[in-house]
Amino acid sequence: MKTATRRALIGPVLLLVAALLAVVAAMAPGARAAGGLDEAAAALEKGPVYVDPRAADQFSRAQADALAKKIKDADKPIFVAVLPRAAEYQPGTLLQNLRTKVGISGVYAVELGNGFNAGADPRVMTRNSVQNLVGSVKSSDYPTVNERLNSFVDTAARSAHGQAPASWGGSGGSGFDTGTAIGLGVLVAVGGGGAYAIARRNRRRRIEEERAALEALRVVVDEDITAFGEELDRLDFTPGEPGADDAMRTDYTHALDSYENAKSAMASAQHPGDVQAVTRALEDGRFSLATLDARREGRPLPERRLPCFFDPRHGPSVVDVRWAPEGGAERTVPVCAADKSRMDDGREPLARTVRTANGDRPYWDAGPAYGPWAGGYFGGGLLPGLLVGTLLGNMMMSSAAYGADFGGAGADGGDYSGSDFNSDDFGGGFGDGGGFGGGGFDGGGGF
Repeated sequence: MKTATRRALIGPVLLLVAALLAVVAAMAPGARAAGGLDEAAAALEKGPVYVDPRAADQFSRAQADALAKKIKDADKPIFVAVLPRAAEYQPGTLLQNLRTKVGISGVYAVELGNGFNAGADPRVMTRNSVQNLVGSVKSSDYPTVNERLNSFVDTAARSAHGQAPASWGGSGGSGFDTGTAIGLGVLVAVGGGGAYAIARRNRRRRIEEERAALEALRVVVDEDITAFGEELDRLDFTPGEPGADDAMRTDYTHALDSYENAKSAMASAQHPGDVQAVTRALEDGRFSLATLDARREGRPLPERRLPCFFDPRHGPSVVDVRWAPEGGAERTVPVCAADKSRMDDGREPLARTVRTANGDRPYWDAGPAYGPWAGGYFGGGLLPGLLVGTLLGNMMMSSAAYGADFGGAGADGGDYSGSDFNSDDFGGGFGDGGGFGGGGFDGGGGF
C-alpha cells in the first residue's frame, strides 16, 4: 500500500477509535454524566446504580461499582440512585417520577443529600416490607452513605421478588457490560447478543417453571372449588322459605357470588400467584355460609376468623391452639372445632395434603407455588408466622423460590411496565440528616 493511501486511511480510523472510546466512557458503569432526572433514569435502565456527578463525594466510583455488582449477582430488580439536593430533584415526587421514567417494576432506593427513602411495586416488595426495611436503615444510624445503601441492598435482595431486568445485560461485575460492548462494536455479537440470549433463555425457563407450577396447583384449587360447590349443594336453604329474611338472603347470595368469583379467577389464572384471588373468594364464601347458619339457628353471629390452618376447607376456625410441625418450634394456629377435638384426644388433625414428587404431603411441606394458595386463605401478613420452620415457610423466606407478594396485579419484578403503577407506592418526601419526615409514603416515610 502506498504511503499516501495509508495516511489517508489513518485519519478516519483514529477518529473512529476516538469516537468509540468516548461512547465506552459514557456507557461504562460509574461514568459521570451531567446529572438530572432524565440522566438518572437512563442510567438505571442500563444498570442498578446511578450517582449524580455532584454527589460523587458522597459515594465513590469504586463503591458504586461494588454495589452494582452485588445487585447484579443477586439478580434482583433493585435500583439505587445517589443524588444531591438540587432543584431538578423535587423531594415530594422524586421516587414517583424516577419510577415513571425508568419504567421497570422493582425496588427503588434514593439517597438525596443526607436523606434516604425507598419505594417498590407491591408485586416486588410489599408496602409493609418496604416500610420496615426503610425504618431499620433509619434506626441503625449508619455514618456513611456506603454503609446505609449496602445494608438496604443486603436485606432487600433477600426479600425482593422478580429478577434483574434484561436491559442490565445479565448478572456479574461492573466491568464491560452490554452497553460497553455495544460501544466497542467488535463485541456486539459476543457480548450484547450473548447477554440478550441469556436473558431470553432465563425468562423462558421462568415461564415454563411457572406454567408447570400452575398446572400442579390447579389440581388442588379445583378440588377446593369443587368442595365449596358441594357445600352449597348440600345447603338446605331457599331464599323464599318460611323464616328467611333479607340478611339470610344476602349471606346466601354472597356465598353464591364467591363461588362464581372463585371459578372465574381460576379460569383466568396465568401465574401461580393468581390463585390467591381464588382462595380468598372461597374463604369469603365459607364465612358467609357460617353467618347464614348462625342466623337460621338463632345463634350469635360468628367472629370473623381465619380458616382452619390444617385444612381451609374445614371452614372458619373457632379457637387458636399451640402446635408444632415435625422437627419445628411451637406456634399458635387457628383450628376448627373438629380438629381441636382430635388434638384434645391426642390424635393428629386432618391436614390438607397435596401431591409432591415424594408422595402426598401436608401443604406446608410442599413447593413454593402453595404460598399464594395459602396466602389467599390466611393473608400475606400472617402467613409467614404460621409457617415458620416448615418447608413452605423456608421457601417463602427465599425470594428465588417464592411467588411475589402472594400474587396480585402488576408486572413481575424486572419487567417493563412503563407508567402503569400505583403512585402511592412511591410517594413521600425527604428529611434532612437522613430523617424520614414527610407524609404519605407507605414504604418508610420521607427523605
